[in-house]
Amino acid sequence: MKRILLIRHCHAEGQHRDSPLSKRGIQQAYELARKLEQLSYPIDRIITSPYMRANETIRPFAARQQIKVETDERLKERLLSEQPVDDWIDILEESFENFHFKLPGGESSNDAFKRADEVLEECLQDPLHENIIVVTHGNLLALMLQKFHVDFGFHEWKTLTNPDVFLIQRIGGEYISERIWEDSESYHY
Repeated sequence: MKRILLIRHCHAEGQHRDSPLSKRGIQQAYELARKLEQLSYPIDRIITSPYMRANETIRPFAARQQIKVETDERLKERLLSEQPVDDWIDILEESFENFHFKLPGGESSNDAFKRADEVLEECLQDPLHENIIVVTHGNLLALMLQKFHVDFGFHEWKTLTNPDVFLIQRIGGEYISERIWEDSESYHY
């Protein structure tokens, strides 16, 4: 049975490409590793965003399981704008309502979804790996979840935590998503 675990990175010091995990984020990464080790099936592939916080999130698990971590640029966080945006939360909400909306130099939800969906499709069609972890960022994760859960939008994005984990698996003839991370000390956006 094909399973994909979509993981949002743990709590980080910032939003830049090279922002490391915070002290709490490092603790969360080890807690995440313990929970992943308790799964009833073995993980056989890990793909992550190239951003430091995503790599650091899965590093403890990958090291203990001796699984190579692949990085994929298509899993980087979505760029809303090349310029700082004061009302970014309003812009983000608009981008969920209008999939083609984008600011100058930014990326629309549709553009971001297309690149992330390429990764998802490759994972779903991968004949060599049954249980795959994909580590990414909140906005992109929300867009990816729309493939399996059509009404996953802005308000659902606001409920995501750092970290967060969703299991995608085939039930009957379709793939479904199920949130499997629960931690009262996780951080919301």
